[in-house]
Amino acid sequence: MTEGLIFDVRRYSVHDGPGIRTTVFFKGCPLRCAWCHNPESQGKITETVVKERCLNDKKYISQETIGYLADVEQLMEIIEKDRLFYEESGGGVTFSGGEPLLQPEFLKLLATQCKMKDIHTVLDTSGYASFETITEIIPYIDLFLYDLKLIDDSSHLAFTGSSNKQILQNLSSLADCEVIIRIPVIPGINDADDQLLDVMNFLDKISLKRKEIHLLPYHRIQQSKYKRLGMEYTLPKTPEPTKEHLEQIKSLFQSTGFQVQVGG
Repeated sequence: MTEGLIFDVRRYSVHDGPGIRTTVFFKGCPLRCAWCHNPESQGKITETVVKERCLNDKKYISQETIGYLADVEQLMEIIEKDRLFYEESGGGVTFSGGEPLLQPEFLKLLATQCKMKDIHTVLDTSGYASFETITEIIPYIDLFLYDLKLIDDSSHLAFTGSSNKQILQNLSSLADCEVIIRIPVIPGINDADDQLLDVMNFLDKISLKRKEIHLLPYHRIQQSKYKRLGMEYTLPKTPEPTKEHLEQIKSLFQSTGFQVQVGG
């Protein structure tokens, strides 16, 4: 595949891995997480949405196309513009989404070009892909940002639409790689003590090389996106986690030897 379906490229990002980064957002995701903050990234198709803005009591309607095809050369031209910032800050390029592993051939081509040019690569992933896909991409990724949402398979199925058995197996296969675990903290869904203990026990069992966790607090600002896309948002009453609760979770994981930060 010489082209990939992309929905955004953001330069000067500081929340998608170390240093200053360019984040390439792949369009298409196999999961349907109830709390997804990028619902426009889910469909592996180009979509048109209607935007409504109000100004001086007047409504203005416009259309926006989400998703476009880009080849490796086009994206590398953008990525290489900020090489100086990468070198000075320890940054590089991050592949995010959606789920980049849903376009494995294009991801590998792009990552290969970055490695050839000594640009640090990060893959932000849900881990929902075949074992073969994960192992194929390992040589081209310097750091994995790996989402770990729920350990209980039935709960994972209920809130994401998919089993997590392959996700957990794939994370085990990355135990010797550079991996940062990212846990979205969703009140009432995955923040109970027993659920957190399940996460701790699983991570202890697989013995990751890098003991680092990022807690990603749930927020509600994405609800307007669902409305524009004509999608139902199923968590309208879910509160954002309190700072106190986030600190409690942070302390819990720190007690097992993990370096923990709140936010990506």
